[in-house]
Amino acid sequence: MENIKKILLIDDDADDQLYFRDALYEISPDSHCEIASNGQEALEQIEIPPPPDLIFLDLNMPVMNGYETLAALKKQKKYKDIPVVIFTTSKNSQDVQRSQELGADLFLTKPADFGILCSKLLKILHLDFSNLPFYRFN
Repeated sequence: MENIKKILLIDDDADDQLYFRDALYEISPDSHCEIASNGQEALEQIEIPPPPDLIFLDLNMPVMNGYETLAALKKQKKYKDIPVVIFTTSKNSQDVQRSQELGADLFLTKPADFGILCSKLLKILHLDFSNLPFYRFN
């Protein structure tokens, strides 16, 4: 977790933003979490240094959805190596497959239970993404 300094959550739902941020600060009080409400906002925000160490990305958003955002991030040389965790309500295997094809590192269906979310975030923050094959984390 020492390597994760800045996290970017890209999600348009205000309740999910608060839920995520509360869980993150519960397990990692010193972490820094920035929030973008859609992909276009995220691509503008990511230009402000330093770039995030880890991105959590919802799929269903207005303006620019998660797939479009993921594709745009992975096309840019300076951002393609930032780990991206798909953080969505979807359990659809086609969403998992498309996320993997576009370069996501991990697929996490949003848990409804706060304790489970904290537990999963704690595990994710300790992952070594450099040696991690894509997988569905549920």
